[in-house]
Amino acid sequence: MMTTLDIEAKEARLLELAREKFGVRAKTLSRAMKKIGRRVPARLHKQAAVLVEARRLGGHPKLMMRVDGVAVSKAFDEIVAHLETIDVADRRKGAALNMAAALVFNLLVVIVLVVLVLRWQGLV
Repeated sequence: MMTTLDIEAKEARLLELAREKFGVRAKTLSRAMKKIGRRVPARLHKQAAVLVEARRLGGHPKLMMRVDGVAVSKAFDEIVAHLETIDVADRRKGAALNMAAALVFNLLVVIVLVVLVLRWQGLV
């Protein structure tokens, strides 16, 4: 049987990973997942909901008996496995490359438009 301390420890570990990988400074797991948003798959949001529900029920001893320890452990393991595979440096490089690609594309569009306008005016 899972205890409230086990659930709190799992939530603390997930919050630590969210802070490390995404820079999220939330105090609860539900708030952290909301801030992470689409950067993780929807199935992880569902798994986090299992942990949030277990945390909610964990405050009451009789309701704690309704918590499925296997499902909570499985949800925790799946979220941790996904978050540990995220490479922060690679995410930063990808963001920088995306910004550079957008900038180059916009520059090419402007150059093509300038050439078209010059050709239309008969200057080229």
